[in-house]
Amino acid sequence: MPKAAEGSIPSHYKDTLNLPKTDFPMRGNLPKREPGTIRRWQEIDLYGKLQAARGTAAETFVLHDGPPYANGNIHLGHALNKVLKDIIVKFRTMAGARAPYVPGWDCHGLPIELAMEKSLGRKGEISKVEFRKLCREYASRYVAIQREEFRRLGILGDWPNPYLTMDPHYEAAEVREFGKLVENGAVYRGRKPVLWCPSCSTALAEAEVEYEEISSPSIYVAFPLAEPMPAPLAPFADRHPELVVWTTTPWTLPANLAIAVHPDLRYVVVEASGRLLVVARGRLEPFVAAIGADGVQVLGEFPGTALENARARHPWIDRDSLVILSGHVTLDAGTGLVHTAPGHGQEDYEVGLRYGLEVYAPVDAQGRFTTEVDGLGGEFVFDADPSIIARLRESGRLLNAEKLRHSYPHCWRCRNPVIFRATDQWFVSMEHGGLRRRVLEAIDRVRWIPAWGRDRIRGMMEARPDWCISRQRDWGVPIVAFFCLGCGETLVSRQIAEHVAALFDRQGGADAWFERSPRELLPDATRCGKCGGSDFRKEQDILDVWFDSGMSHVAVLESREGLRWPADLYLEGSDQHRGWFHTSLLTAVATRDRAPYEAVLTHGFTVDAEGRKMSKSAGTGLSPQDIIERHGAEILRLWVAAEDYRDDVRISQEIVGRLIEAFRRIRNTARFLIANLYDFEPARDAVSPERLLELDRWILARTRDLAERCRAAYAAYEFHVVYHALNNFCSVDLSALYLDITKDRLYCSPASGEARRSGQTALWRILDVMVRLMAPILSFTAEEIWAHVPTVASRPESVFLCDFPRLDADACDAELLETWDRLLAVRDAVTKALEGARQAGSIGHSLEACVRLGFDREEALERLLTDHLAELPTLFIVSQVEIAPQLGEDARSPVLPGLRVAVARAAGQKCARCWNYRTSVGSDAAHPTICARCVSALPR
Repeated sequence: MPKAAEGSIPSHYKDTLNLPKTDFPMRGNLPKREPGTIRRWQEIDLYGKLQAARGTAAETFVLHDGPPYANGNIHLGHALNKVLKDIIVKFRTMAGARAPYVPGWDCHGLPIELAMEKSLGRKGEISKVEFRKLCREYASRYVAIQREEFRRLGILGDWPNPYLTMDPHYEAAEVREFGKLVENGAVYRGRKPVLWCPSCSTALAEAEVEYEEISSPSIYVAFPLAEPMPAPLAPFADRHPELVVWTTTPWTLPANLAIAVHPDLRYVVVEASGRLLVVARGRLEPFVAAIGADGVQVLGEFPGTALENARARHPWIDRDSLVILSGHVTLDAGTGLVHTAPGHGQEDYEVGLRYGLEVYAPVDAQGRFTTEVDGLGGEFVFDADPSIIARLRESGRLLNAEKLRHSYPHCWRCRNPVIFRATDQWFVSMEHGGLRRRVLEAIDRVRWIPAWGRDRIRGMMEARPDWCISRQRDWGVPIVAFFCLGCGETLVSRQIAEHVAALFDRQGGADAWFERSPRELLPDATRCGKCGGSDFRKEQDILDVWFDSGMSHVAVLESREGLRWPADLYLEGSDQHRGWFHTSLLTAVATRDRAPYEAVLTHGFTVDAEGRKMSKSAGTGLSPQDIIERHGAEILRLWVAAEDYRDDVRISQEIVGRLIEAFRRIRNTARFLIANLYDFEPARDAVSPERLLELDRWILARTRDLAERCRAAYAAYEFHVVYHALNNFCSVDLSALYLDITKDRLYCSPASGEARRSGQTALWRILDVMVRLMAPILSFTAEEIWAHVPTVASRPESVFLCDFPRLDADACDAELLETWDRLLAVRDAVTKALEGARQAGSIGHSLEACVRLGFDREEALERLLTDHLAELPTLFIVSQVEIAPQLGEDARSPVLPGLRVAVARAAGQKCARCWNYRTSVGSDAAHPTICARCVSALPR
């Protein structure tokens, strides 16, 4: 019967229909309803009950949470990350595994220090202990804020007991691991150039650097050769040949100690503008063009090896620069001769070591020249470029100067340019004990999702320098090392680290390092192994915060009851290939010789509809709080599932609008199922599988396929496949087909008749499957639906305490599916013919039609339709169907070859109750306006 006109049925017949009834609201009203669901989960301790229920599960699945930084409110990237994790954990739990989820926070580090310094005005006015206390309070405040924001997303986890990197036991575990690295020889202290942020006054990790375009001076500088000249240039000694270097960092020239050439390149001495200049043959033309010289003449050519150990004079400092050989010299730019300052570059440092050069860096922690640099002491290095260029010009050593735009490293905290600066730092060696090789081998034993993650992290590990693990800050875990006041010897060992870690465990964490004297921190009777002294100072540097978080596999997985090492899965954004995935891998392989994870899943970044980075200032920013307040967390969860997270994930108001429509479609489908089960009690009314009508068995077979498809997609982490499968099932299989077809039977059949109960049995089983399938994604809605699903026994308190759906094998009937695929193909052909008749004006609603079917020697099709003739009116939603073998050519179907379809007006009168046209209308004198079927359905 048509839904739109139900109101026109006479009231005394309308009351006899089985019309849908439910208090399940049509509107989700998510922003108001979701908080109540969260409170209920907390009141019943749902997470605790899930762990208890799966306590004896055969499988344990551990997703280890990468700790977000405890600074500021959560953003859409956080929402994407945490919802992905929640979907996985919920699915694994419902699939039968014990899947604990312990959330964590990264609490130490520079952003919190900078925030506190800004709020205090001047950090120097309070002690380190007081400052650390304020940092701890700041981190604790944002842990509490973010915890509630994550809970608001519907994330289930051990929220009362998260792990915090500032927890005393975590800090102690970290110090113990540092001691193990010391014991196996991986840790060393040395002076070498590191990425240094002058604004933050600390060393930086590679993961703390971002590259941005800047404009720098691009200069060509002449270094005059000193006597004795190298052999190829000896004939020109009286004309004072000069070596030409090119640089975009003039400020590093005061630290120049050498000029590097490539041993395999060819070099030329040329006469240009009245002077003799030496450059690489392969860079001659661009060099001549850059300095604007005319009439250049090549006077000689020789290999780079001929220049080794020659000496040139610094352009303005009374010092020689040694000519050295290095493979890092290229012909990509410059002159083929590379200005070398071992204190300001990794490659410069490495080649400098081979030639015994000093690691010289006359720059302080704030990026200012020291007094060693005559005339520039106290000046910020980048500000000194004009002065240096002026000196070069005055001395006649500047051949050309212009501006060049290029990519340059910046601190990701303060966004200011960084420098390479040689300082005394602590490092983890990538070569000691074959660490680099072992890490690369471990990478190949991990499952990377997507697979390109393997190549990405391999490339980073192959190229990375030794890991600088020291930071010149206060808010973090100290490097447990001491220095003898008598002779300067370094005192660092696993035994000392274990002793200090035990103190941290007993005395409330790393604050003890800053509160106590060296004598109180060291074991009794500790003496210097070199001079026998007993007076020490303690190291002031702290450990890199990536060392902090990179130790979570030890401090959490190995320490928390119910977890295990290694984790089954790490899941974070693609930037963590150089961050948490990276440092966790290094620390695990260094001490345990394997990766701390079996698999690593990577998601992209959140971008706007045009693929641009989210930015509130640019008008492209959306916050999770705004979306939740307007539409509910469920829409954010649906967004996470609907997008293919392996690429950057787009979001906009338009995308949110489409998701809201999809959500309503799924919700309203569930509501229709619920509304037609108002009088259905499974124990009393369910029809056994063998007695179900064929159409009902077909939809259950389709439901079984849906369940298996969704199970496989969840297991493969392809949540967009789940979303599309559920959405299509609701809109196509159910709304456009099964529910449309079965309305007549559900509404008009006798309430307790087997035909209606068969349909209700199918609806009940579909609803039970759907609510479980959607639960990991649409958690709030699934919980709401669960309260309305008829049950055969005591209902679990939550849908999450149920198992993931598995339909009985009898629901999978390949022959049945094939039969109904063919019947539905016929339905498509009939629908096309009905639309033509409607447009021609021969019928209005499809119930006014009688469909006549004929065949072109298609015996199998004729037999199929003849066998199902009684069901065809319901299938086509018409009043009558006839087999008419003699239909003409004009009835040939353009949709289904071999089928002929003709549409005529149905015989009989319209039933006032079911609206079908039947010849039996009026056959009962007591009910002259309804058909015989409806008369039989009236209450007795």
